[in-house]
Amino acid sequence: MEEAIQIEKGCDFGLWAIEVAEQIISEQGFDLARAARDGTKEDAREAGRALGQAITDALLEVYDGLLDGITDEQPGR
Repeated sequence: MEEAIQIEKGCDFGLWAIEVAEQIISEQGFDLARAARDGTKEDAREAGRALGQAITDALLEVYDGLLDGITDEQPGR
């Protein structure tokens, strides 16, 4: 994602997750569907890898944000 958001409550996280899921599906999911319909097996594999990478990137972004919040709040770190 391009801009940082502040997640303070569970509902904020839920809204962020929905936004990210919609973005990933609209971009990567469409490419995968098109590759499966019109492309070769290799095109479908590549589009599937791109979809998986987008999901991985989003999860790592959340994980990194959680770690930043933990280390910022603990004294002595």
